[in-house]
Amino acid sequence: MRPIGVARVVLGLGTPLDDAARQAASLGWDHIDIVVDGGPEPTLALPIGDRYSGTVPMTGCTVRTPRRGEDWDDAVAFLRSVPGILCEPSPYSILHSAAAIRAMCDAVPGLRMTLDTGHVATWGDDPVELLDLAGHVQLRQARRGVPQVHVDDAGDVDFAAVLRRLDALDYHGLLSVEYVDLPDLGLPLADPVDWALALTARVRAL
Repeated sequence: MRPIGVARVVLGLGTPLDDAARQAASLGWDHIDIVVDGGPEPTLALPIGDRYSGTVPMTGCTVRTPRRGEDWDDAVAFLRSVPGILCEPSPYSILHSAAAIRAMCDAVPGLRMTLDTGHVATWGDDPVELLDLAGHVQLRQARRGVPQVHVDDAGDVDFAAVLRRLDALDYHGLLSVEYVDLPDLGLPLADPVDWALALTARVRAL
């Protein structure tokens, strides 16, 4: 059975990191994705900061992907300048389609993605088709235009297919579950912890 972690945002970004890590462990998760405000942009470290130090992007960390409307060539230049980092596509970034993700990986040799299944399903692609580019995978159920769906409701992410594809790829990266309560971003959710636990249990049973 693959280890499954949780994104810190599930537990609340206002929760002190040590408390969040203890809570994640007590709820049965194997690691925690953390956001560290160590520089001009938040950086994802996996797990509990062991791949993060200093104030610049480091190998194995995820940097913010340029937003829609930002310059493509500038993004390519930046991502080429920091070998080994990951970036996370999203509906809000210039990487908001499978075609754009593959074009960026062609432009930046060796680039890997933090692939959020919920983001990919929200814009209408199948995350299974992009897993060959993943250095880290975040799991969330979603469907086109709906970024957060409970695992018991109808969604477009086939988690059994995700796991089969990862096995076929001999994937050695981490899996983390992520649901968020971020009303300022249009993503309110009353109980992200319960939703994340339900999805974790479902995936572990596959």
